[in-house]
Amino acid sequence: DVQLQASGGGLVQTGGSLRLSCSASGFTFTDYSIGWFRQAPGKEREGVSCVSGIGDTYYADSVEGRFTISRDNAKNVVYLQMNSLEPEDTAVYYCAAVLGISRSLYGANYNYWGQGTQVTVSS
Repeated sequence: DVQLQASGGGLVQTGGSLRLSCSASGFTFTDYSIGWFRQAPGKEREGVSCVSGIGDTYYADSVEGRFTISRDNAKNVVYLQMNSLEPEDTAVYYCAAVLGISRSLYGANYNYWGQGTQVTVSS
């Protein structure tokens, strides 16, 4: 079975950092691009960042320069390092997988989703 497990969320103050992890199993990891998405209460889901199996990365304008996505293909894990966090970054963060090389931050393109991890940034 395909499984994606997001972890690493928590409560942090404005300006702080968190690193999220997405652990994957049940598919050939390097064949898939992995994306991070987030959804705040009362708002639509937003694409945050994605990384292809060969390491190409893409970021939403709202996080460019603050967040860094990376992947460890030996461990089947994708990381999202989040720095200079702002209250507007508060959301449930999800990771998702799509077959192939993708730069898409459109959630409907993604085939598999993990459960979310809560990130709360206090002001």
